[in-house]
Amino acid sequence: MRTHTSIAGRRPSGRRHPLATVALITIGLLTTGGAYALLSTSATAESTAASQQSITEGQKVFAANCASCHGLSAMGTDKGPSLYGVGASSVDFQMGTGRMPLAFQGPQGAEKPLQFTQEQIDAVADYIASLAPGPAIPDEKWLKGDGDIALGGQLFRTNCAMCHNVAGAGGALTEGKFAPSLAGVEARHIYEAMETGPQNMPVFSDLNLSPQDKADIISFLKYQQEHSSVGGVDLGGLGPVAEGLFIWIFGLGAIVGVTIWITARPN
Repeated sequence: MRTHTSIAGRRPSGRRHPLATVALITIGLLTTGGAYALLSTSATAESTAASQQSITEGQKVFAANCASCHGLSAMGTDKGPSLYGVGASSVDFQMGTGRMPLAFQGPQGAEKPLQFTQEQIDAVADYIASLAPGPAIPDEKWLKGDGDIALGGQLFRTNCAMCHNVAGAGGALTEGKFAPSLAGVEARHIYEAMETGPQNMPVFSDLNLSPQDKADIISFLKYQQEHSSVGGVDLGGLGPVAEGLFIWIFGLGAIVGVTIWITARPN
């Protein structure tokens, strides 16, 4: 008698085992993860090597140009403060605006032509940042000038105008110090100044002004500089004192001149 195998007990031909799919997914994940780990490790190694090279180069530039005031280990001397904890942001501002190295000892360092290339400045910034934690160079997303202009103007008038003037034109301080004009200053350096508080300027940390607040202030300043005054000649934006002085000298001077001319005419 012929025995037939039941259909229920026989697996249909061509159908994969249920565990085959799981095995394929596992193999795919292992392959992808291994490749990613390999690439990440390689990229990290290259980045670390590049950073170490930059730090080494920055240390050389620092030793040749900055150590005479700040000390070979950047711990500071009687001529210059310690740079531990100032961060890359402070270095980029001070060297990127030409304030450092100082031309001479005075009430404050003035902006002047750059003494170093941007590559050298970046290298010194990397070196100083490697000594101790500090503010980093700001992310480009805060420097685009696309923030809230109205809010930025309000924040600027509240926190900055008492020194820099409502138009950002700058102003005199005590003991020969001054708040510089903000016209033409790069957005990066404006952000860094708020973040690090150079010289007479207070530090506006993220607890005082958030990164978005700083971006809004930058947006206001850039808008103000790119759009002319709707009221005519703004006389440098120095306010009512400058306008009153202008009227007093030129307006009254013109009236006095005309009066003298009329009275001096023969009858």
